Amino acid sequence: MIFKKIIPSSLLGRSIIIIFVPIIVLVILTSFVFYQTSWNIISKRLTQSVVADINVIVKLIDQDLKFEAITIAKDDFKMNVSYKTDTNLNPLSFKPGRGILSRRLKQALEELDKPFIYDLSNLDKGATILIQLDNDLLIINVNKNRLYSESAFVFLLWMIFASLILLFFSYYFMNKQLRPLRRLSIIAETFGRGLDAPELKSVGATELRQTANAFNQMRTRIKRFLKQRTDMLAGVSHDLRTPLTRMKLQLSLLKDEKAKSELELDIKEMTAMLDSYVSFVRTEAPEPIENISINEIINDIFKNINQDNYKITLQEKDKIKTSGRPLQIKRAFQNIIDNSLRYSKKIKVSIKSIEEECEIIFDDDGPGIPNKNYEDVFKPFFTLDPSRNKLKGESGLGLSISRDIIRSHGGDIKLDQSEFGGLKSTILLPI
Repeated sequence: MIFKKIIPSSLLGRSIIIIFVPIIVLVILTSFVFYQTSWNIISKRLTQSVVADINVIVKLIDQDLKFEAITIAKDDFKMNVSYKTDTNLNPLSFKPGRGILSRRLKQALEELDKPFIYDLSNLDKGATILIQLDNDLLIINVNKNRLYSESAFVFLLWMIFASLILLFFSYYFMNKQLRPLRRLSIIAETFGRGLDAPELKSVGATELRQTANAFNQMRTRIKRFLKQRTDMLAGVSHDLRTPLTRMKLQLSLLKDEKAKSELELDIKEMTAMLDSYVSFVRTEAPEPIENISINEIINDIFKNINQDNYKITLQEKDKIKTSGRPLQIKRAFQNIIDNSLRYSKKIKVSIKSIEEECEIIFDDDGPGIPNKNYEDVFKPFFTLDPSRNKLKGESGLGLSISRDIIRSHGGDIKLDQSEFGGLKSTILLPI
C-alpha cells in the first residue's frame, strides 16, 4: 500500500523510475564492489608504504642518526618528524578514527613491533603517528596524499555525475515522446465534453501514430453520426409540420365537437413532441463558449414564470460564474424547472460552490420518481405514465436533453428524493 503511494501517477514519472532505479542500483553495487576490492587494496598498499618508510626512520634513529632520519623523512618521504625525550605515550589524547583506512594503518603499524598510537581525526591536515622508542617518543606527521587517494572518490563522483546526466537526457527524450500522448488526452477530453476539438497530429513513435490515426478516425465517425442524427430529426420535424398544419385547417371545418376535441388533443400532443425534437436538435447546434453567471440564468427563468400559482424559493449562497454555452445551460435548467412546474406547486432552487464545482439543487413537492427509474428517465422518449404525459404534452426528451448538455460541459445530474417528498435534481458543473 505504501509502495503504491510512493509510485508517481504520471506515465513520465513511472518511466523515469523504470530508467533511474536500475541506474541507482548499479551505482550502489559498483561503489560497494569498488570499496570492498579496489579501495581496500589501495588503502593496504598506501599504509604499508608509509609504515615501511617509518621503519627506515626508526632504524636510523636506533643507529643515532636522528638528523639524517629527519632530513630523509622530510625530503624523500614527505613526513615531518619530531623527537621528544623522556616522554611516554598517552592513548587518551588521540583519536584513531574508524573505517578501512584506520584498520589498514593499525595492521601495518603492528608490524613495527613497537608501541604506537595514531590520530586520523583531521585527515585533511594529514595523519599523526606516535611511536614509543624506549624512553623517547617519535612524532611523525604524514601528508594525507601518502595515505589517501582522491582518484577513487573522483571515480565515484564521475559515476554519480554520469548517472545524473543520463537521467536528464532520459527525462528530456521521454518527455518529448510523451507529448503526443498528452495532446491526445487533452483533445479527447475536449471532444468528450462536446467542444470543438482539432484533429490530432500524427507524430512520435509508431504506436503513438497509430493511436492518433485511430482517434482521428473515431472522431470523424462520431461527428458524422451526430450530424446525421441532427439532420434526420430536423428533417422529420420540418416534414411533419406541413401535414399537421393541414390537419388543423381541416379540423376547423369539422362539425362533430366531440371528435374535434379528441383530434385537437392529438394534434397538440404531436406539436409538443415536434417542439421537443426541435429543442433536441438545437442542443446539438454549435454555440460559442462564454463566461456565464449561473445565478442570472436561474433568475431569468423565474422571471418568465407566473409565480401566483407556485411557491418558488431561490437560495443563492454563492455567486457562481463558469464557462459554457449560455443558451444550452439555460435550456438544461429550463427543462428541469418545467418538469417540476407540471407536477408540483412548491419549488426550491439552491446555488452554492463546492471546491472547484458549483452545485445547483432543484427540489419540488410533486409525486417524484421511483428509485428504480432514476436512470431510465434520462433515456430519450422514456415516459413513466404515457397517459399522464399525453395530457401534459410531454415527449420524454426533457431530462435526456438536460443531462446531455450538462455532461457536455463536464458536469452531471443526479436524482434523489426531495425534502418535500417529490423529486430532487442535483446538477454539478465545474467552475
